[in-house]
Amino acid sequence: MQEQIRSFVLSTLAAMNYDVSQVTSETDLGPAGLDLESLALADLAVQVEEEFGIRFELDDMESTALMTIDEFSAEVAARIAKSAVGTAR
Repeated sequence: MQEQIRSFVLSTLAAMNYDVSQVTSETDLGPAGLDLESLALADLAVQVEEEFGIRFELDDMESTALMTIDEFSAEVAARIAKSAVGTAR
């Protein structure tokens, strides 16, 4: 699942006109890597929410900027799993 999320994130970033040709699993989303600004992070979060049926809060954006691609993908996977457990009850 995490690889599917990672692929979606990279294709979404490419569609947002970010150069992902040199992106690795350790590339930061924020200033030390892709340098996504808050609006771009929000756009990415909305697209991930729509694709995977999860939610991000505004408070999440600051910590998201500090994540690598793999950390973000793992966070999304964890939210999907948590959401699945919540709906199974």
